[in-house]
Amino acid sequence: MTKAFVVIFGNNQLAQLAKYYLENDEKYRNKYAVIAFTVHKEYRKTDTFEGLPLVDFETLQDTYPPKGSKLYGDIMLFAPMTGKGLNKIREQVYLQGLEKGYKFISYISSKATILTDKIGNNCFILEDNTIQPFVSIGNNCVLWSGNHIGHHSVIKDNVFLTSHIVVSGNCVIEPYCWLGVNATLRNNIILAEGTLVAMSASIVKSTQPYTVYMGVPGKEKGKSDEPKVANSL
Repeated sequence: MTKAFVVIFGNNQLAQLAKYYLENDEKYRNKYAVIAFTVHKEYRKTDTFEGLPLVDFETLQDTYPPKGSKLYGDIMLFAPMTGKGLNKIREQVYLQGLEKGYKFISYISSKATILTDKIGNNCFILEDNTIQPFVSIGNNCVLWSGNHIGHHSVIKDNVFLTSHIVVSGNCVIEPYCWLGVNATLRNNIILAEGTLVAMSASIVKSTQPYTVYMGVPGKEKGKSDEPKVANSL
């Protein structure tokens, strides 16, 4: 089986984890080969990371072109970044990669229970997630370990779910949402764009855009696009 070659964006723990999963998950280790890492020039302090080349993202296409590399042929990208800035920083990297002509892979753990085929590009879905039938997940989403996504729910682009979150059936999570550990969503609700759900909060009704929710039941606690609020969680 011919492997596809992948460059991972990042030089931190998430990039290290991405390499680990791609190389150790039996579903992926014979499918992809990680050949390098890339970050923006201002963050590149060394020439290597995890024993592989670390190159500037701005000129990535010169060293590892998306198509027709003499050594590797076509090269793909993976950007498993954090949800910092309501996922908009990760979105910028994703869009810039597309503009450079790269296709993005997704990692969906072989130890997750996946009962849908509607999952987009550049998603990072870790072990012990249960994703029920008729769920739809957009591009550029992260689902850390141990979440439950109920039937017929829709997770749109640029969403970050941490761990042990329960999304009940028929929910809609709009772009740029971020959900903390142990958050719970009642069925048939909509998380508006930019909703930030704090750790252990319980959301029992649809939310307002770019608003922070805390507590049980979840109540509005400020605006999610205000850094002083987001940094306090």
